[in-house]
Amino acid sequence: MDVLTPVLTDNWDQDRSWTLAAYEEQGGYAAMKTALGTAPDDIITAVKDSGLRGRGGAGFPTGMKWGFIPQDNPKPKYLVVNADESEPGTCKDIPLMMASPHTLVEGVIISSYAIRANHAFIYIRGEVLHVVRRVQRAVQEAYLAGHLGKNINGSGYDLDVVVHAGAGAYICGEETALLEGLEGRRGQPRLRPPFPAVAGLYASPTVINNVESIASVPSIIRNGAGWFSSMGTEKSKGYGIFSLSGHVTRPGQYEAPLGITLRQLIDLAGGMREGHELKFWTPGGSSTPLLTPEHLDVPLDFEGVGAAGSMLGTRALQLFDETTCVVRAVLRWTEFYKHESCGKCTPCREGTWWLVQTLARLEKGQGSEDDLDLLLDQCENILGRSFCALGDGATSPISSSIKYFRDEYLAHLTTGGCPFDPAASTTFATTGASA
Repeated sequence: MDVLTPVLTDNWDQDRSWTLAAYEEQGGYAAMKTALGTAPDDIITAVKDSGLRGRGGAGFPTGMKWGFIPQDNPKPKYLVVNADESEPGTCKDIPLMMASPHTLVEGVIISSYAIRANHAFIYIRGEVLHVVRRVQRAVQEAYLAGHLGKNINGSGYDLDVVVHAGAGAYICGEETALLEGLEGRRGQPRLRPPFPAVAGLYASPTVINNVESIASVPSIIRNGAGWFSSMGTEKSKGYGIFSLSGHVTRPGQYEAPLGITLRQLIDLAGGMREGHELKFWTPGGSSTPLLTPEHLDVPLDFEGVGAAGSMLGTRALQLFDETTCVVRAVLRWTEFYKHESCGKCTPCREGTWWLVQTLARLEKGQGSEDDLDLLLDQCENILGRSFCALGDGATSPISSSIKYFRDEYLAHLTTGGCPFDPAASTTFATTGASA
């Protein structure tokens, strides 16, 4: 059964889909014109009624976030789009901006109008220069068409949009570190409160939303809140882009209602690669706790994945078969978090370093079983004690992998190294999938 619901991805196969002409040919910017003839508060109400929750990982209700902006504050209001996608496994915002940047630009215009912002910023990860250029061109096209600038389409509403290339730090995906980078300072998280809605960019009221969240707004205005909320589950409404990568036959982007299961997505993707079976997977990128084949039928919504002991996150589904060493995979992720720690707080700065030391020792078959307890103790001392979620995310794959694959960690100690290496015994490699 085909359960895909192409909305954001509907025009990706269109010829030159990234151009203004192609986008408008399929009804692009019609929702913007509707919105500009509607009261801003009614736009916020529609987004609230739709049940749209943040697509950047946290799942906070988008309309509620917009409603936090104090309209009696005389300072300017700002919209900031978080396009600093850079977590291992996460790959949905970048293909969206490449294939249809005008979907995002239209969403920016409607969202800025709703919160009474006259300036918006799209903060893109600096390494993806091709994406930066594509979005810059889309913004330029929108200006030339009168969709941006002064008196947009004769509505009396003014909006300027800046495409900002970040300096390439994973930490800048954290919203307050992003604001620091946008203001020209080193990307490090801010202590909260105050929250960005009260004092964000330039100490003014600011809404920060993920690319996919903002890009979903035009479809809500075009089709209605009821249409959007008719998809998904009771508390996780609408559709989302699920990124499948790893040992699957057809990796890629699959847009479907929230609540779809991994089993359904794997079927849509042609199954696991021939001759192999699923061993473990991440539901929302490398910062979410690992799950196993026993979780194939867990509804992929915020509540279902949470009840299974993980997080939906960015719906970055990384699939690994029985040939993958869990310990080595977790070590690689942990090295990433150690490298990307901004160093502002001690638990994350020191803790991620020590996690790598202990994991590397275990991966080489050195140390002892006591090191597993040491790892869990290190995770406990980081979790909930760092400035932002980077520290918490670094502990997730470690604690969950020990929970489900403790025997594999111990196998490294008994074989004196990784049992998945060709030189080592292959006994464990053939039975690891049932560990």
